Amino acid sequence: MIPTVREEGASPGRAPIEVSVVMPCLNEAETLGRCVEAAQRALEQANLSGEIIVADNGSTDASAAIAQRLGARLISVVRRGYGSALMDGIAAARGKYVIIGDADESYDFSEIPRFVEKLRGGYELVQGCRFKSGGGRVLPGAMPFLHFWIGNPLFSFLARRWFHAPVQDILCGLRGFTKELFERLDQRCTGMEFAAEMIIKASLQRARILDVPVTLRPDGRRAHPPHLKTFRDGWRTLRFLLLFSPRWLFLVPGLLLIALGLLGYAIALPGLQIRGVTFDVHTLLFSSLAIICGFQSIVFAVLTKVFAISEGFLPADARMLRLFEKIDLEKGLVAGGAMMLVGLALLLTAVNQWRVRNFGPLDYSQTMRWVIPGVTLTTLGFQTLLSSFFLSVLGLKRR
Repeated sequence: MIPTVREEGASPGRAPIEVSVVMPCLNEAETLGRCVEAAQRALEQANLSGEIIVADNGSTDASAAIAQRLGARLISVVRRGYGSALMDGIAAARGKYVIIGDADESYDFSEIPRFVEKLRGGYELVQGCRFKSGGGRVLPGAMPFLHFWIGNPLFSFLARRWFHAPVQDILCGLRGFTKELFERLDQRCTGMEFAAEMIIKASLQRARILDVPVTLRPDGRRAHPPHLKTFRDGWRTLRFLLLFSPRWLFLVPGLLLIALGLLGYAIALPGLQIRGVTFDVHTLLFSSLAIICGFQSIVFAVLTKVFAISEGFLPADARMLRLFEKIDLEKGLVAGGAMMLVGLALLLTAVNQWRVRNFGPLDYSQTMRWVIPGVTLTTLGFQTLLSSFFLSVLGLKRR
């Protein structure tokens, strides 16, 4: 197996380390030295026993040499990605507390003691907040327009709404946490969504989280543009939020579709006219489509939740345990079989109407009122049978 991490120029050291400052690095020679020196001064002035770790992600400039010259521990990370660099750098940290911050001079490392103070006070994750809502500041030119007004506020709102994360700035790169919490979170994301993953998982595990105000300064690099790509990384973060919330990705849309479908049935099955508009079998077809898609979406919500829990992506959910206690394979098979039988009975009724007419022309406005519900129930029953078997397979690991 090829190792993903290589440590250069490190000595084991005997003194206990309380704080590890981890800086992800990819061609940051312009700013890395000043960031390392700022972190060292902060540790020294606060009389903190600490270390500086530079997690180098394949730099081709002088970044590695600068880190070693200044006495930082250099961790060479083979796997590319912001998250990869941080995960391997944090894994190598020897401190009880870990502070992470970008090496582009956008964050003030003199604020490290404030983070450590809160961690000593019992908080497991201390999250920097760059926005006015949390007491922070964004200096002119420090954050692109779309990030300031749309991306960061939207993702932070979704994190609060969907995951009850007590933070105002989910993507701030300056944060502190206990090494024990990081090991418990079992993070997986190798890209920029690493930041959101930490907040979401910590919130789901009910970790003690605190916002602290910080100032975001303009990027000090001039040799190359920022590594963050607005639309690519924005989409990856949104995708991650959705995948970690089956309720909003699958369940809520599914319930809405079923509600619309049932409303359509209530109007179209008796052939009602509303303000001169007749709702007939075409409305039934659209309503059936909505019900089938909605049912499938709800099934995916349950399957995704069970899979995520069994694989450790999400913590155990008491509601899912109760679901398994009340609904097992046999009950699912009975429910699916019953729906199929009713659906087939409706279809046979339509076939009988055709037989009565000597298999001649039919009044489709009437016949389709039997056929469409029959097809819909048969489809839903069949989906229930298959989903029950699949859900039972996913539940084997849980049992």
